[in-house]
Amino acid sequence: MIAKSLSCTAIGINASEVDVEVDIAKGLPGFNIIGLPDTAIRESRDRIKFAIKNSGYHFPKGKITVNLAPANIKKEGSGFDLPIALSILSAVGVINQDRLLEFAICGELSLDGKLKEIRGALPISIGLKEKGIKNLILPKKNLAEVSSVTGIKIYTLDDLKEGVDFLNNKLDVKPRNKNTPFKIKYKSKYKWDFNDVKGQEHVKRGLEVAASGGHNALMIGPPGSGKSMLAKRVPTILSDMTVDEVLETSKIHSVCGLLSPDKGLILKRPFRNPHHTISDAVFAGGGTNAMPGEISLAHNGVLFLDELPEFKRNLLELLRQPIEDGTIRISRVKESNTYPCRFMFIAAMNPCPCGYFTDPKKECHCTPYQIQRYLNKISGPLLDRIDIHLNVPRVNYERLSEKARHGEPSEVIRERVNKARKIQEKRYSTGGINAHLESKELEKYCTLDKEGEELLKMAILELGISARAYDKILKVARTIADLDEKEAIEAGHISEAISYRSMDRDFWMM
Repeated sequence: MIAKSLSCTAIGINASEVDVEVDIAKGLPGFNIIGLPDTAIRESRDRIKFAIKNSGYHFPKGKITVNLAPANIKKEGSGFDLPIALSILSAVGVINQDRLLEFAICGELSLDGKLKEIRGALPISIGLKEKGIKNLILPKKNLAEVSSVTGIKIYTLDDLKEGVDFLNNKLDVKPRNKNTPFKIKYKSKYKWDFNDVKGQEHVKRGLEVAASGGHNALMIGPPGSGKSMLAKRVPTILSDMTVDEVLETSKIHSVCGLLSPDKGLILKRPFRNPHHTISDAVFAGGGTNAMPGEISLAHNGVLFLDELPEFKRNLLELLRQPIEDGTIRISRVKESNTYPCRFMFIAAMNPCPCGYFTDPKKECHCTPYQIQRYLNKISGPLLDRIDIHLNVPRVNYERLSEKARHGEPSEVIRERVNKARKIQEKRYSTGGINAHLESKELEKYCTLDKEGEELLKMAILELGISARAYDKILKVARTIADLDEKEAIEAGHISEAISYRSMDRDFWMM
């Protein structure tokens, strides 16, 4: 007695079809699963056995062999419970084989036959749709994250018995996903807002420029000056998420099991704020199954590193390639996955170990050597990849004591950011943004007049900036011009862009 069904496994944020083949032969009772299953799949034998019995069906006696094909792909997760159980019931004649083959099936079983949600339901449903699969059965608890997927009919079930009745046409189940592509109705539901921040107008301006062009930013200032407070509000002024960004971001969170059963998709830009004691595997991604790390979870959002010099040097160096390429490859002995990680990098640091160097109110007790050693924890190549440097001074008492909010709300700033992003979308046929311009594109879109060239030449000679920093200034100036809705980059735009390169100055390098 042989039965087959179709299932799927998530490899990174992509999907791979898996054929579930079940053979029940005469002989001593046994239950064996082959085809590179992981521990969760091998342990499914008892879950499947008792789920079938507790759902009111007879578990067959004999030697049961389950093959997960193709055999050269490692199978992970508990999503094969349901297709294996249904294939066993099909092998003993409880379910029609032809009807079973009309669906791809994924789901985890409880001992009582109830279905539990699985990880990676979103990339699985999208991947199967792209492969031409027309029908998919999933646990009902995965409905929220897959309800917006179009082009494939998704049926959600509560338990194993529902699955059997549905496949035997005794139960009418309608597809639960939408028939038309969803639209994002953007509403600001952040608990933070930029008008909560008193003072620091030039820092807000710098972060607005950073958000408009997708630039990375570094904030330098004494403790309590508001660096973390400002960083937490950056997502509230970023441009509205597109449908593609929502789906790609949600796929990464789905693989990690971080999607809410109630809310489903990630509709707000992520904000990830790892502590400096984080391990390399959790930060960059990895572990036994090469899972995404904080870098990938920040995709299409913000990665904020507070107290930047406190992070391990090798961990900071891990950022260099993802910042440049927008992807990170996690390689392990058994598998290798590539994850997207196009994020806006925001960092904050003190100007010295004690934090009060250049502070007019408190005296710094650090020696020049200590300050230099502290600053040298951030390598030059990493610093070159940060477009905007912002000095965040202490806020005076008069501004702190103000009861009324005088700053602009995040919604108003976000409108300007959206306008600047739309200008960039029209300018670049590839849909890129200013922060990602290549050298040839810089020559084409960042031309300067004579006054701007002289100003930039003077800054280069005085500051001794690198070639990469030179490009950063041009990119930031392009963004400032877009905010002013100017086609040409003017001397004023260059001047403001140069002011955002404070870490290039000898003042900071002692």
